Amino acid sequence: MALTKKPVKGMKDILPAEMAIRNYVCGLIRETYESFGFTQIETPCMEHIENLTSKQGGENEKLIFKILKRGEKLNLAAAASEEDLVDGGMRYDLTVPLARYYSNHTNELPSPFKALQMGNVWRADQPQRGRFRQFMQCDIDILGDPSNMAECELILAMTTLLGKLDFKDFNIRINDRRMLKAMAAYAGFEEKDYDSVFIILDKMDKIGRDGVKEELINAGYAEEVVMRYAELFEKLEGKAGDAALDTLAELMGDKLPDDCRNNLSEIFGVVNPAKTADFELVFDPTLVRGMSYYTGTIFEVELKEFNSSCGGGGRYDEMIGRFTGQNTPACGFSIGFERIITILLEKGFQVPGEAGKTAFLIEKGMDMSRQGEILKEAMSLRAAGTKVLVLKMAKNKKFQKEQLAADGYTDIKEFYKESLQGG
Repeated sequence: MALTKKPVKGMKDILPAEMAIRNYVCGLIRETYESFGFTQIETPCMEHIENLTSKQGGENEKLIFKILKRGEKLNLAAAASEEDLVDGGMRYDLTVPLARYYSNHTNELPSPFKALQMGNVWRADQPQRGRFRQFMQCDIDILGDPSNMAECELILAMTTLLGKLDFKDFNIRINDRRMLKAMAAYAGFEEKDYDSVFIILDKMDKIGRDGVKEELINAGYAEEVVMRYAELFEKLEGKAGDAALDTLAELMGDKLPDDCRNNLSEIFGVVNPAKTADFELVFDPTLVRGMSYYTGTIFEVELKEFNSSCGGGGRYDEMIGRFTGQNTPACGFSIGFERIITILLEKGFQVPGEAGKTAFLIEKGMDMSRQGEILKEAMSLRAAGTKVLVLKMAKNKKFQKEQLAADGYTDIKEFYKESLQGG
């Protein structure tokens, strides 16, 4: 039986043109984030299954690629459940592995610690356009800083990167999980129902305010509670930033924690005068973010030009405590690397300032000493920074040169047994 040439479902092969862009963007990410003091680390692609199923990853915990035990530990006959067969899994994000890493190396790391991670993650998701089961994530996190300077630095670093990639007029939507809970409490929802209410609220941009009200009532919540909740969002219509926060404070009184309101106000006051990229920081009281581990500020990148989001993050002050028994302030931002690459490819993005690419075509049958001289010349050009591809001349030289030109080889030299010709 013939072997299968297509990649596994949900995975993809990457052709050279895309790989060149990916490498360039990875380099720009590293350069930009390091200029903000972030230090690159790496964690294993596999994690202990108990870490991945610790109720911190939300819906992603249903999408884990689980790994069977090996050797004598794998006892199929005695297994009563899946837990008896599995001891590891492929990481579904970079945040849980980072929390384990920091917990394991706290004494060896500075405080606060600014971490940069870039690597593949795996989710057993339903593949669709732009969504794969293996994909790259690029995260920056600040661990050990309880102040909102962490949020400000994360927002400025990530937006600076997007600016360098020529993204303009985009939004950073920002909210606070404490704000979400305070608004739900003010309306009269019970704490046990918050997550269910927020799942419906998260649909606001798709089904509108009336749709959210209808879904909440259909879910069995009291109409007076739902109407009081909806009124908060109606009163915020057309208001932004501090004006929206002031309105909430007037409506909710002491139901709105001062530190929550002040936190967002300070972030606006610090980021707006310091930013260099073309974006707007927008308070969005409907922003939820799906991860259950978020405890405070949450944010998301909205690319208005492409009607899509391309990253997000927030504060998760309780995750590291699950490993150490002592909570540690933590805040992170993950950029949608695959979405960014897809957009750049659709825009026909060209890697700027690439070094010259030269091709040497050598006629077949040339003696070894002459070939040695040609390869020595190629080595000299490479040492000077030129990319040199050396090939035997094909029978269909015209087609060969057309392919090389399409791959960006602007200087093609032809070497014959007797003479040298510039292509």
